[in-house]
Amino acid sequence: MIEYQEVSKSYDKGHTYAVLNISFDVREGETLVLLGSSGCGKTTLLKLTNRLIEPTSGSIELNGEDISQLDPILLRRRIGYVFQGIGLFPHMSIEENTTIIPRLLGWPYDKRKQSFNDLMNLVGLDPISYADRYPKELSGGQQQRIGVARALAADPEYLLMDEPFGALDALTRDTLQQELLSLKERLQKTIIFVTHDIFEALTLADRIAILHKGNLEQIGTKDDILGNPRTDFVRNLFEKPARQLAAYKDLL
Repeated sequence: MIEYQEVSKSYDKGHTYAVLNISFDVREGETLVLLGSSGCGKTTLLKLTNRLIEPTSGSIELNGEDISQLDPILLRRRIGYVFQGIGLFPHMSIEENTTIIPRLLGWPYDKRKQSFNDLMNLVGLDPISYADRYPKELSGGQQQRIGVARALAADPEYLLMDEPFGALDALTRDTLQQELLSLKERLQKTIIFVTHDIFEALTLADRIAILHKGNLEQIGTKDDILGNPRTDFVRNLFEKPARQLAAYKDLL
């Protein structure tokens, strides 16, 4: 479990805050979606989680351990990260990209090769066909699958995903959302997923945490939020999607 306790982050010595007094937990095995518009603090929370940045105040605990007391490198090996811009190294082959963390961990070649084959099959790509190709030769959807495979390469306990499907076309995005649901069912990973897309949040989340201007407006299940919005912001945010969902149900 990950616990955020009164977490705040300011990039300008306290004049403004990217996130302010945020407290919530991420339960083992769930997908928690951080939902909000650009600049609301979603990516800041992800970066705080694996210590790419440090909080101004408050604390984050991983299975009861304060992460500020953990070695950042060892911490990041427990947490996979799928970047918004995919982040594949253009000069590396797909196999080299996918196995970069196992190489840094000193895994022998045979173990790395087996891991690559298993991961490629897991994300629906043929390892033989893709091993020697380069990122520029792949579509956006294929690159994002490689990004997910790379994040899973060291078998992390947690997976952070920063708007991974945001730049993809609607059909590819829908396909990858369904594949992520399937992966989660098989791997039982704890996932924090960032998006600004309400329908993506409703599709993927066990619970949704809604952020607005650095504040946590509400956290709960889809039914909780749709049925009992606790602030005017949340009510207005979900008013149109709720009507659309009701209309879809009437058509079915």
